[in-house]
Amino acid sequence: MKTRPAAGRWIEGWNPEDEEYWERTGKRIARRNLLLSVLSEHIGFSVWSMWSVLVLFMSPEIGLGFTPGEKFLLVVVPTLVGAVLRLPYSWAVTRFGGRNWTVFASAVLLVPALLAFVFVQRPGTPLWVFLIIGATAGVGGANFASSMTNITTFFPQNRQGWALGVNAGGGNLGVAVVQLLGLLVIATAGDTHPSYVAAVYLPLIVLSALLAALKMDNVDAVRARPGALREAAASRHTWFISFLYIGTFGSFIGYGFAFGLVLQNEFGSTPLEAASYTFVGPLLGSVSRPLGGKLADRWGGARVTLWAFLALALGTAGLLLASRAGSFGAFVAAFTLVFVLSGLGNGSTYKLIPAAAAAEAEVTITSGGEARQAFARARRISGAAIGIAGAVGALGGVAINLAFRASYQGPQGSGTTAFACFLGYYALCVLLTWAVYLRPGRRVAQGPAPAREPRPARVR
Repeated sequence: MKTRPAAGRWIEGWNPEDEEYWERTGKRIARRNLLLSVLSEHIGFSVWSMWSVLVLFMSPEIGLGFTPGEKFLLVVVPTLVGAVLRLPYSWAVTRFGGRNWTVFASAVLLVPALLAFVFVQRPGTPLWVFLIIGATAGVGGANFASSMTNITTFFPQNRQGWALGVNAGGGNLGVAVVQLLGLLVIATAGDTHPSYVAAVYLPLIVLSALLAALKMDNVDAVRARPGALREAAASRHTWFISFLYIGTFGSFIGYGFAFGLVLQNEFGSTPLEAASYTFVGPLLGSVSRPLGGKLADRWGGARVTLWAFLALALGTAGLLLASRAGSFGAFVAAFTLVFVLSGLGNGSTYKLIPAAAAAEAEVTITSGGEARQAFARARRISGAAIGIAGAVGALGGVAINLAFRASYQGPQGSGTTAFACFLGYYALCVLLTWAVYLRPGRRVAQGPAPAREPRPARVR
């Protein structure tokens, strides 16, 4: 079997569950593709979240004097488009192949980056133009779904928590890096040159697309049979996990986009002051995501997710107290903690997807089904469920920014109402995780079960 096929060709017979095959051939190929997938997704996240930085520059001094409500709208639009595109992106990688789609998904990032570079230099550009440009940046957020769907096929089930955590965590770092870049630009060139931020990514996008074309692989295991998305949507666990992912990833990306604006509105921070803190939370949240996946591999996704939501609720309560006390230091510390916890929860929640699919495969096998087919189906379902959960979860970022927009436009002009809503959602996630996955004697059912079918193994 060829381990390095010609560009565009597919590796046939991919089977990482075979330990001998994995050690001899699969591990090296999987890690190479993981590395390049992280690079592509990282740049995609940076382009997607670029508007969380560009809005900090927008002021009457450069002829872009938008209101706080309009600025929150500018970060809502790319979040929304990125969420909507995640489902077709997830499907596309199963149709065109991981390498082929990564090349396209990387190259298309030139559109939002180039448009942002040009128009932020034009004073008086109306809001609707920036809303359209922001919408094109949504393709960067959609990269996540295709990347995760692709990478899950490269690794055996018992290593997927780590692999998905590294892939997503490396991508999530793009949020922190673009904000750190914004801080660097403001600190060195001042807060009147937003185009410098976009300019940095133009050559990086070209490099990422070229490396994907030259070094990545297509594997036959990523191909989904017709109806895989339908099968995943029919499982109640796809929607349970999507609900939880709204609370973890929705928190990470929503807070990542909004943090700078929140500091400006809550404490009157200058662009330099806001940019000095906005990158810390996303950075630590991204680093903690692989740890969440690793802990989930060891202790089970449900247990780690439960504790993550309990801690998120406590962290949000801390934000409420800090906001009411007007304590900038306590507010930033609590927000940073929330980022870390959302990263841990991101990793552990995604681990639930292949675990739930594997539990269903075990039921099929114990009922007399063929093991290879059962686990192949589990992989297809996992890939499709990842696309659904990724799309739904990203909508949480939209909800968070809309909640902040409404809260800061209210009579109090503070984030108290928004934080109270987030606290209530985390409480619901705690109850759902316990009731469905951890309640004593609870067994997980994978969608509609035929009469007298043996109960599936418990999903950890």
